[in-house]
Amino acid sequence: MPTLTSHPLLAAVAASAAEFIDIRRRIHAHPELAFDEFHTSELVARSLQEWGYTVHRGLGGTGLVGVLRKGSGQRAIGLRADMDALPIQEKTGLAYASTQPGKMHACGHDGHTAILLCAAKFLARSTDFNGTLHLIFQPAEENEGGALRMVEDGLFDRFPCDEIYALHNAPGLPLGQVALSPGPVMASFDRATVRLTGRSAHGAMPHHGIDPMQCLASTILGLQSIVGREIDALKSAVVTVGAVQAGETFNIVPETATLKIGVRTLDPQVRTLVEQRIRAFVAAQAASYGLQADIAYENKYPVLVNHAAQTATLRQAATELLGADQVVERPPTMGSEDFAFMLQHRPGAYIRLGNGVGEDGGCMVHNPLYDFNDKALATGAALWVHLVQRRLA
Repeated sequence: MPTLTSHPLLAAVAASAAEFIDIRRRIHAHPELAFDEFHTSELVARSLQEWGYTVHRGLGGTGLVGVLRKGSGQRAIGLRADMDALPIQEKTGLAYASTQPGKMHACGHDGHTAILLCAAKFLARSTDFNGTLHLIFQPAEENEGGALRMVEDGLFDRFPCDEIYALHNAPGLPLGQVALSPGPVMASFDRATVRLTGRSAHGAMPHHGIDPMQCLASTILGLQSIVGREIDALKSAVVTVGAVQAGETFNIVPETATLKIGVRTLDPQVRTLVEQRIRAFVAAQAASYGLQADIAYENKYPVLVNHAAQTATLRQAATELLGADQVVERPPTMGSEDFAFMLQHRPGAYIRLGNGVGEDGGCMVHNPLYDFNDKALATGAALWVHLVQRRLA
């Protein structure tokens, strides 16, 4: 079994972790959805100001940046945490469970925020560095593109960063371990809404209408041929029909049918190809059934690509802190993450932090029984502290 290193920084950060576990649980009990993170943003801002950070609010709506300068160094580093929750009804039964019906921190953003706050206080009070630290607290990571909103609001113009980093907890990865690799790490995320329009009729006389149901069924089945037969088997793509809306009762041929399709890829060229083929396939299917097809295709998040130099830097920092056997590589995931937008503008890297295995934090994210593992908080915070110490030495 791998053994944890006894790095003194881990012990020093762990000694202050109880305060931030309490903060994490307070955030967990008061989850806020995309662009509604007012309570969380205020808590973060007050804390940073107390520790000597200059706080800049209102980036991307409820986002904020805390700035701390020490010494005369010209280098600047950015660390990012996401703050938003999900529209899920919590079922954990925890003492600090969500007090907001239908809202839950089911992805661990409460933990990410607490980790960065823990590192922020430690860096302000207990360590010296030479340069500028930008702490980026981002709204609306879940499907709404808060990172892009912050970039469009001038994030990197107002707060220039030589490099940027972010983490995400990883259920199934043992506590004390981290995983990272260069290149594509998380998939692009696109979505298409297809509306098929025919002509309604009595269910007993369908020949008087143009039935979208047959086309809907064949389209659902046929879409998988794009991945199965048109994409290189060594490249990844997922096409998911996540919702179908058609008809209201037993004996009426509906006029319209709607499909909602999610698309994920790890290669920009594959991303373009899948969009082209979905558009062409849907149009051809509709024409063959005598239907009109309208498709709204949204390019949401790009592929998250770790930069090689910054990945090596983060790996070295993690290895020094945790030990070589605790720093592993894992293949890319088809989940998506809007930190990808920030990585399009600045070099950086994204790392996965072990949340535990099985009963000790192994429940997957976006699940009503999920909870961030507080035992991982000190590891994440110590990693950020050590990285800043190395990069702004």
